[in-house]
Parts: sequence; structure tokens; C-alpha cells
Amino acid sequence: MRAAAGGRVQPFPWEAVMHAGLCRLRLVPAVFWALTLREFFCVAGGFSGRGAKFSRDRLEGMMAAFPDG
Repeated sequence: MRAAAGGRVQPFPWEAVMHAGLCRLRLVPAVFWALTLREFFCVAGGFSGRGAKFSRDRLEGMMAAFPDG
């Protein structure tokens, strides 16, 4: 397969996507295969922003709201 500009199109990374969906996210196969690519992108955190991190205050607030045991 060739790209419009004459370059080579990379194959879709099915192995990585399947590993993320089935192993890391623990989606059942029926749910994984029913997702569109956009839905998978969202489920996998695609809209969360790169490098987005909790502040210490937010983490402590969540720990207070949802204590362990």
C-alpha cells in the first residue's frame, strides 16, 4: 500500500491495540471488537492529554473522599 505523497503507509498496530484493550484495559472481547477506533481512543485515555497529572491537593482530596478499607 502506498501513501498519496508516495511514502509507504504503516500497517495498523493491531497487536498493540489488542494488548491495550484486552490485557491492560481488561475489556471482554465482545466489547473490544464492538468499539469504533474513536471509542477505543477515548477509552484508552486519548483525550486526557499527554502528561496530565494529578496535583498533590487533588490526590489528597481523592484519598480523603475514597479511603482504602
